[in-house]
Amino acid sequence: MKQYLKLSHWILMLSLIVTFVACSEEEGPKPLESNTIAPAVVENVTVENLPGKAKLTYTLPSDKDLLYIVARYTLENGTPMEVKASYYRNWMLLEGFAGESEREVKIYAVNRSETESEPITVKVLPSRAPIFDVFETLTAEPDFGGLRVKALNSTSEDLAILVMQKNTQGDWEPIPTSIYTAATEISRSLRGFNVEPQDFALVVRDRWLNVTDTLFTTITPYFEQLMPKSQNVAVHLSNDTQVIGTYPVSNLWDGETLEWWGSYFTDRTVDVGNHLVTWDIGQITKLSRLHIWQFSEPIGGQRLYYYLGAMKKFRIWGSNQISDPNLESGWTLLGEYEIKKPSGLPYGQENNDDLVAAQNGADYEIPLDAPAVRYLRIECLDNWIGGKFMAVSEVNVYGNPNF
Repeated sequence: MKQYLKLSHWILMLSLIVTFVACSEEEGPKPLESNTIAPAVVENVTVENLPGKAKLTYTLPSDKDLLYIVARYTLENGTPMEVKASYYRNWMLLEGFAGESEREVKIYAVNRSETESEPITVKVLPSRAPIFDVFETLTAEPDFGGLRVKALNSTSEDLAILVMQKNTQGDWEPIPTSIYTAATEISRSLRGFNVEPQDFALVVRDRWLNVTDTLFTTITPYFEQLMPKSQNVAVHLSNDTQVIGTYPVSNLWDGETLEWWGSYFTDRTVDVGNHLVTWDIGQITKLSRLHIWQFSEPIGGQRLYYYLGAMKKFRIWGSNQISDPNLESGWTLLGEYEIKKPSGLPYGQENNDDLVAAQNGADYEIPLDAPAVRYLRIECLDNWIGGKFMAVSEVNVYGNPNF
């Protein structure tokens, strides 16, 4: 009997604990204070209308337990918005407007008990959102294997240029390689399309889902091919840098994109300024891009790709004759490039984003107005350790020999 009573007692206690915890979880967090007296309202509200935005400046109430100011408004597309600003400042920025339409904003002061003041209502009239200026500069042109999209984004807004094609049901839908960027000068090539007339529709959208009108265009991509690696031949000019014997120029096209032993090295002990390498691609070709894989350095059981002699800044040169190695005579600068580590981590530190980017390699595009060439040179301006010697894993050359 005693054992039964003790067991019942513990069951009852456990039930009370579970009930208490469950009730606590249902109630959720509560303010630390309990002041139901509403704070005073903000005063002297001024409005500065901006492109797609409005800046509010005001005088804070003098309540000692004031916590923040909140503004609530609705965008033209029906999206409700709420912006909070701490009591440490007397202004806030309201964003997301398409612009050129008057919108009502209600402003509340809130204390530490989450008690809100009476609202103050103001009206804002932002000018049109930046995406509409971007749309006015938007162009789409034929490019190798696809199209090139260009636009100016002078205020560096985060935006998307949605490039759409019709699906099997006949509806426009964005392609996976649509453009997401905050760059001021947008120039992006989208590849992988057949060389035949293709219909495209392009719109500019911001992160609040405001959308511009649509640019419709029909584009026929230019033919592009991977130039046969069997035609590549190393050429050693008088100002090319001495290589390390077991890592010859031919390693640039041996198909080994990830292994250090399949890479090309110049001798780090040779101090001749910028290091150079030259080769013949076999025929005069209108180049579209070079796809380059970084050298991988095995360190402590991991691979580092933005390290030692891996190129950081470099140039690509082209020519149709090799009698004069002087870069200022007979050679055309096809492009100057900088390789950036996606993570932005300090030298010697790399994360998975860096690993994926390096193992995929990257395109280094040749301008469409560049001349057709047969001979190529890579000039290393800086490597990741701050020197001039270079280490490259693999180079694929793309273009059209019959352009």
